[in-house]
Amino acid sequence: MAELFIKAGHDASTVRDQKIGGATDEAIATICQAEERAIVTVDMDFADIRTYPPGLYPGILEFRLESQGR
Repeated sequence: MAELFIKAGHDASTVRDQKIGGATDEAIATICQAEERAIVTVDMDFADIRTYPPGLYPGILEFRLESQGR
């Protein structure tokens, strides 16, 4: 997904690029806030607006895929 954004001219990074793979959702959300990055994910936890109020983040895009496989 990040590759598609980069090819479209956006500044995109992955948790692996930033070496934070395995970090908690809260840690990832905090980093995205600090870096003013939108969160693009298939992790359903980020869809909970009580935990991640939309007004506090540059954006949260939650994708629901038929298959979660690579």
